Amino acid sequence: MCAYVLVAEDDIKQAGIIGQYLEHEGHVPRLVHDGQAALDEVRRRPPDLLVLDLMMPVIDGLDVCRILRRESGLPVLMLTARSAEDDLLLALGLGADDYLTKPYSPRELMARIRSLLRRAEHSSHTTESPVLRAGRIAVDPLRRTVLVDGRRVDECTAAEFEVLAAMAAQPDRVFTRNQLLAVTRGTHRYITERTIDVHVLNLRKKIERDPRNPVHLLTVYGVGYKLSDSTWEDDPGTASGRREADGHAR
Repeated sequence: MCAYVLVAEDDIKQAGIIGQYLEHEGHVPRLVHDGQAALDEVRRRPPDLLVLDLMMPVIDGLDVCRILRRESGLPVLMLTARSAEDDLLLALGLGADDYLTKPYSPRELMARIRSLLRRAEHSSHTTESPVLRAGRIAVDPLRRTVLVDGRRVDECTAAEFEVLAAMAAQPDRVFTRNQLLAVTRGTHRYITERTIDVHVLNLRKKIERDPRNPVHLLTVYGVGYKLSDSTWEDDPGTASGRREADGHAR
């Protein structure tokens, strides 16, 4: 597939190399060199994918990602010179779909880009995608929407959506973290199980009334997570609803 890829990298030489590799693979790159320019370009002409450097002038990559996640589910691949796990998890927590730490192999970068583009293309070309339901949650793979009691929740990142859709397809099944990693982009040496914990934390903020006391996306201690298929006669926010919810694993 030929994709329009926006590259936001303040190192002009490095941005040029990425652009050359993208062109070699048949894509159309657009290069910008600061965070504000990246936001302006996304709003002017939304790309199929954003390759976003974390450390940039004017607006850094984390703030760009934070702002974009309020506006769209655009796939974002973060590039960072930071290797600390907490920094990388912060990038994922703000909505990045994947990341690479510098220095990286251009071939690996292209492989990550291909993977993200395939996922986006598959989602946009799905012709038969029944709405998946688990309890009070409805996940529509075609429209990439999530409803809780008919209320549309905030935009999910591609990885968050795939985690939720996989669990909604098999309600009450317990998934290990490794199984959910495979659902998103497969196992990789740079990815840890904490990546899934971050996705779950973000999802809970979007689908739970009280993310600290979830009733939908539950932890199964020592194993992983499951999406409950339970519906309560009363709203979980009411006293009787809370009593019934207390009978379920948190």
